Amino acid sequence: MALDSNHFAVYVALQSIILSSSTLILTASGSSFTSSMGPLQPYDLLYYSGVRAYFKQEWDKAAELLEKSIANKEAMQRLRRQCHMDCFAAGTDVLAKLDSEGGSVWDLWALEWVQQRAECVRFCVGRSVSPAGLLPVSVDIEYEFSTRNPYNFLQVIYYKLEKLQKAASAAHTFFVANPSHLEMRNNIEKYRRMQGVTEDAFQDRELHKEMHWALYDSALLSEASSDWLLAARKWRESVNETLRQIEDCRVQCQMSPQSLPEDRGVDGVDGVFEKAAVLSLSLLSCQQSCVTQVATRPGRISAQEDFLPTQLEHQHIAQFKAGDLGGAIQTLRSLLLFYPSDTDSLGNLQFYYETLGGDKESQDKDNQPAQEIASYVNRSLQEKKLLYFGKENLAFDFSDPDLWTPEDVIPESLRESWRAEKEKLNKKVKEEAKEEEMDDSGFYAGGPVPQVGVTIAMDDEALNGTNRVVLDGVMTGRECDTILQLATAAASAGDGYRGRRSPHTPHEKFEGLTVLKAAKLAQDGMVNQSDARLLHELGERVRTLLHSYFRSPPGLFFSFTHLVCRTAITGDQEGRLDLSHPVHVDNCLLEPETGHCWKEPPAFTHRDLSAVLYLNDNFDGGDLFFTNRDAKTVKARVRPGCGRLVGFSSGPVNPHGVTAVTTGRRCAMALWFTKEKLHRDVEREEAEALWAADGQSVAKTTTEEEEKGNTPSGRSGRSQTPKERSRGRGRVTGGKDEL
Repeated sequence: MALDSNHFAVYVALQSIILSSSTLILTASGSSFTSSMGPLQPYDLLYYSGVRAYFKQEWDKAAELLEKSIANKEAMQRLRRQCHMDCFAAGTDVLAKLDSEGGSVWDLWALEWVQQRAECVRFCVGRSVSPAGLLPVSVDIEYEFSTRNPYNFLQVIYYKLEKLQKAASAAHTFFVANPSHLEMRNNIEKYRRMQGVTEDAFQDRELHKEMHWALYDSALLSEASSDWLLAARKWRESVNETLRQIEDCRVQCQMSPQSLPEDRGVDGVDGVFEKAAVLSLSLLSCQQSCVTQVATRPGRISAQEDFLPTQLEHQHIAQFKAGDLGGAIQTLRSLLLFYPSDTDSLGNLQFYYETLGGDKESQDKDNQPAQEIASYVNRSLQEKKLLYFGKENLAFDFSDPDLWTPEDVIPESLRESWRAEKEKLNKKVKEEAKEEEMDDSGFYAGGPVPQVGVTIAMDDEALNGTNRVVLDGVMTGRECDTILQLATAAASAGDGYRGRRSPHTPHEKFEGLTVLKAAKLAQDGMVNQSDARLLHELGERVRTLLHSYFRSPPGLFFSFTHLVCRTAITGDQEGRLDLSHPVHVDNCLLEPETGHCWKEPPAFTHRDLSAVLYLNDNFDGGDLFFTNRDAKTVKARVRPGCGRLVGFSSGPVNPHGVTAVTTGRRCAMALWFTKEKLHRDVEREEAEALWAADGQSVAKTTTEEEEKGNTPSGRSGRSQTPKERSRGRGRVTGGKDEL
């Protein structure tokens, strides 16, 4: 039975009022969620108790309570979903009467329908959850779980209990959502070096909650490999999973208790009807915001805007290239529900019709928009109308999460401000496009090269870009051989990487060594002391050269130094279409389809200058290349060779990647520098302290700012960049630790 559209607003208000006022919290399919220990206990209480046990160093108790808090939170969410489904049919006998009644009688029957559903849910929940579990959970506790902080505690607890595999798993799970947490990154590398810790430990325990992102990334990989049949299927799965995640989020909004306006600090809401209306609008606002929540990657601040339309755009292109014109038309018509006047989409649709031929009306009839997309858009528009009504008449604070909202949904009195905001956004996008090739890093290429024998092989003009340089003769052949031998010896000694597969491609093995690791291996007699010190000295040599050539402002600090070797896996190269390192920008998140680069975590936003010092050329592939911000248009290529140094500013004017290494082993030193002393490489200083303690001096250059020593010491665990909101479409590629 369909609801009379004239009564839609009344229905939504009544439903949310009853659901909000009746202790509708956690839901479950009855006794299946009741353990032998009794009803589910509140996860916030378990978390508080676990944290208290942690600070009392009661490790076993803390582990049990924190693990139980995680399990109970997931159980309660499953409970909500199940009870929502079990009670969906409640009151259907009343529902049939809504089409034949009107006025106040309709209101009474609607109230009866919603009341029956509410009672069903309350009973379903009550038999599986303790009374304390029906109380609202504080915003602070929700934030702790959203940032995965329980795993932060658990990784310490399991380390104390000498359960290293579990400690590594907890550390990895926390780090996925907190990629700027440098201490945890260091902990993970330590776990990798510990005996008994296998690669299986480094799995995200929360991955099941982010399956839509796994499908999204898998679809992108299929596109990159030009496997269009697989890409079309993956995009369809990604869209379906995204819709499922949104629906699940909406259920959690509906089944959670709603606070009264005065409890949320909302003033000026008097009277039962006004309060009921605000409660109703709060529920709708929560459900509208689900798209933002689902479109935000773990560890990201900003959501990917137009998340569903972007996937549909990819899907219809993949279907077209796979030869499925009927599917492409259906997907394109689904996309047009979001942007009905988009000229590109309309042009593509006309092209498909002309390609297929035949009667247009019959084609329209046979290729209707996907029903689930049509339902999603229609429901969203109805909710937006109610929310904008509340914004206009009740001063309700609503921020529309969607870019595709049509103007006719906005009340006349709000349209002027809405248009102004939209125009402001469009102007900002245009200004960013104009400034795309401007580099505000503070570096200016063309300074002197202070080392005898070093020559400029390629400059900005030859490299078709800004603040780029290739210098030859930075190392001798003997020095290259020494560092290559160091990399081999360190890998044999087990420096923590153990020749694992590359994080960027399954077709290559990956080995790495930092200055501190080299110093410790030398201290243990596993590598030559002079070789480890040469690795350090080469970094100082690179800094001196680039500080001079780019006319750097005073104060250029090491941020990270990494000796990286990539080895092609024999017999695994046939038909290979991927890159050794995908195109990215070192200090921001590149969105190739929009050209935007967002300076926020998980990018290493503090990096200002990047460098690669090559050690060899006896391999196939492995060229460094620069592109436009589309990540496709190649502007310049650099072939590695012993003693060749590439330097460039780390910002969005220099997107770059590495072609596939198809045979042999490619080794290079990757270095990053920062103008912020707060983010200097503390590990490098620790290595210097080790040598100093042994009475060994190391070659070290200093800049004016280092000599002053008037900035805070230490390295920040989090990025200091302000929150920015993504406004463009397109996929995101993050900054990496290797070049």
